[in-house]
Amino acid sequence: MKQFFITVAGVVVGFFLLFFITLFLIIAIGVAAALSSNDKNAKSQGNSQVLRIDLRSGMTDQPQVGLFQETPSLLGLVDTLATAQRDERVKGLFIRANPYGMGPVQAEQIRTAIQQFRGAGKFVIAHAQGFEGTSVTSYLSVSAVDELWLQGTASFAATGLATETAFYGGVFEKLKAKPEFEQFYEYKSAANSYTQKTFTEAHRTATLSWITSIFDSAMDQIAEDRGMTRTALQALTDMAPLSAEHAVEFGLADKLGHVIEAKEAALLRAGNAQMVELDDYVGPSTPSGQYPMVALIEGEGAIVTGQGGGGNPFAGNTGIYSDQMAQAIIDATKNDKVKAILIRVNSPGGSAIASDQIWHAIERAKAKDKKIIVSMGQVAASGGYYLAAGADAIIAYPTTITGSIGVLGGKIVLDETFDLVGYNVEQLSVGGEYAGAYSATTSFTESQRAAFRAGMADTYEDFTSKVAAGRNLPIERVLEIAKGRVWTGRQALELGLVDELGGYETAIAKTKELIGLSDSDQILLKRFPAPQSQLEQLFDIFGISAEAVSVLSKLHVLANTDEVKALLKVQQLSEHGPAELEVNLPTVH
Repeated sequence: MKQFFITVAGVVVGFFLLFFITLFLIIAIGVAAALSSNDKNAKSQGNSQVLRIDLRSGMTDQPQVGLFQETPSLLGLVDTLATAQRDERVKGLFIRANPYGMGPVQAEQIRTAIQQFRGAGKFVIAHAQGFEGTSVTSYLSVSAVDELWLQGTASFAATGLATETAFYGGVFEKLKAKPEFEQFYEYKSAANSYTQKTFTEAHRTATLSWITSIFDSAMDQIAEDRGMTRTALQALTDMAPLSAEHAVEFGLADKLGHVIEAKEAALLRAGNAQMVELDDYVGPSTPSGQYPMVALIEGEGAIVTGQGGGGNPFAGNTGIYSDQMAQAIIDATKNDKVKAILIRVNSPGGSAIASDQIWHAIERAKAKDKKIIVSMGQVAASGGYYLAAGADAIIAYPTTITGSIGVLGGKIVLDETFDLVGYNVEQLSVGGEYAGAYSATTSFTESQRAAFRAGMADTYEDFTSKVAAGRNLPIERVLEIAKGRVWTGRQALELGLVDELGGYETAIAKTKELIGLSDSDQILLKRFPAPQSQLEQLFDIFGISAEAVSVLSKLHVLANTDEVKALLKVQQLSEHGPAELEVNLPTVH
């Protein structure tokens, strides 16, 4: 009996501890958010400013707000610089360059943002502690600056692009595992990593084609920025690695010096200015007025069915969930104020069923006279292209990976692998023969494989017919350029798979054009669904209502009390304590 009461008491104490810890977290996060906002405002109130961007840390394509952090994003950077270029207080931009490599689209979009920033009469200075990686993409991201500084002891190794593909065919042979895949068709090569020991001819041809296209596009842009011919530029980069002194001598960089010297040069050029981190910059408020509304719907990651929300609450939740995106399109369609829907896609694809659900929502929006514009990120291939195929306009970067119009699926049979270690799995099934088709311990029977392939053939036929209808291409032409082959945006434009080359700002300009506005006209971009704040995410976890969010968010008034300051100090100290439509692309470096 005594043990019973001890147990009950422990449960009660545990409950109250959990309650008070939760309440503390809610108060602390609310206050911290308010303090962070106030701190940002304080930092950006100077008369003259130089914004600072550090490209050495990774960034997502789209904003991803986690419970305790907000991941830097490419579109966030573009939006902030667009605001800053209209701000008279902002005189220039100082960039810490990435020395190793980044996604080609990230590099292209940052380059474009720099050009537009300079076009507004502001300067850009970048400093690199060398370009130690061999990829030209990091160099591309800063090739359009006014001054490019290199640390004197560093090297310039940016010479090309390389990619590596892992093949497990030989490993599976040794393990007696049997990959059984169907693919439509020879260029749909994601399964080749499991079925092959090396490149097939089609796989090699397609990979060399898109990596060459990315390289050519990057070099053309760099040559333009550095005032060289493409031939002269490539002659220099072919000599890499170069010393920093030779890079400056040959015109690949402008000045030698340490980062502090480049930073001082930027501040001197701006006059009596302060340097403000881009994340801390708060631009002047701009009244929305009665501007036409455009819905902005963003999707990044693999395409899957469902609503989402089951990811890690402590980090940004990536993934395109078909219920969520389709509903966002439906909600935007029902909103009479929305004149067009701009969809940003950065996805290698995923579920055919999920992609089709989103495609259908787009078709319904078009039937209600909503213009649909798709802006492609680094990759919008396979299922990512499927959902975009019916849009009124598709905008891709020259180096976007797209296409991969094909289907693959299958399984890896592990029965003989299990035998090697004495493990045994036996299947029992009732009903039709197909009931056991997806077992990982038995191979497809002939009839199972035929049925599986027939289902995939139907998906491929559906996919290609939707591309033909959406792009107004003869089905025969689509079947020629499909077969699962990957194309860059540059190649896709020639094939009629996209409408225009450009970035996020190009997609916005196209949106204005399609709704009858000029490029100088203002629009109001509204995200669907509205992004959750960090505080709202926390309340979501504990099932707290929106009304409670509104009330509790006012807790920032406690920020100046000694008690809360003490709690925050403790918190800060504690933070330092101990059938798929998908393309599997190797990393370009």
